[in-house]
Amino acid sequence: MIIAHNFSLKDYNTFGLDVSAKTFVSVDNEAALQNFLLNSPHRHDLALLLGGGSNMLLTRPVEGTVLHVAITGKHIIEENDEYAIIEAGAGENWHALVLWAIENALGGIENLSLIPGNIGTAPIQNIGAYGVELKDTFHSLDAIDVKTAQKRTFSLQECNFGYRESAFKTTLKNRYIITKVRLKLKKTPHSLSVNYGAIKAELDKRNISSPTIKDISDAVIAIRQSKLPDPKVLGNSGSFFKNPVVTNEIAEALKKENPTLPEYDAGAGLKKIAAGWLIEQCGLKGYRQGDAGVHALQALVLVNYGTATGNDILTLANYVITSVYNKFGITLEPEVNIIS
Repeated sequence: MIIAHNFSLKDYNTFGLDVSAKTFVSVDNEAALQNFLLNSPHRHDLALLLGGGSNMLLTRPVEGTVLHVAITGKHIIEENDEYAIIEAGAGENWHALVLWAIENALGGIENLSLIPGNIGTAPIQNIGAYGVELKDTFHSLDAIDVKTAQKRTFSLQECNFGYRESAFKTTLKNRYIITKVRLKLKKTPHSLSVNYGAIKAELDKRNISSPTIKDISDAVIAIRQSKLPDPKVLGNSGSFFKNPVVTNEIAEALKKENPTLPEYDAGAGLKKIAAGWLIEQCGLKGYRQGDAGVHALQALVLVNYGTATGNDILTLANYVITSVYNKFGITLEPEVNIIS
């Protein structure tokens, strides 16, 4: 267990915000985490759980304890001729896990390549991209009860996954700390998801008609790198806003006025609208307020050009939300966790 005081979180959030924590505690195994929850005096002012720092916006110093979950390790725990169940520690990097799965000829998460962050936060957000969500391969996870330090295993059903949602963002918020995640991945022949337009176009550009899971991963990486900034170079948290979900009637009305509106079926009489497109139509692609900006190549991404504070980025986000609502009557919701 590592404990530090008045600790800068600049290297622990992908916006690169130099925000301090009163106390910083890092644990690299479940026993250490349970010991912290049961015995550490710092457990009484636990203020923030931290993984890869890729899905949050810090707008103020953390006047309490930041608990960094750094549990690593990944391996196959069960397999047959068709599937393998893999288990990974919450502190493992997500993209590294995707590449590891591909190296082991295990398919199902290749469309989720290059998503920033660690594995422990992936179920909380039900991460998704290019037609695939985490829930599609999710098997189960282990989590520690914050109050009792008891370990519990959660099934797919118990996680109650939705679009960028899970029970850990709603009914179970702040009650459990995820330590391990298990996914059920398919062996050959793989079930490929290539119908998302950008992937198909990239594969066509590469003259690939019968893609492998690595081909799809390479295509996704190329797409993301072509329009999404590297957090190590330009501070950002990936997609800042959720794609709004509206009724078919609202989508049809919007489509009549905006024929190029990108929309996707979301089931149950609903449509998903591309938030990036809405922001771009407001003329905000590349827009800046000081060092807080809307990325020039992907309007869904807010960036820190160097000296922006968390409040600067939040002010920009609210301006984007207001602009989209005034033009389209749709309220964007942040995808990131805003610490304010």
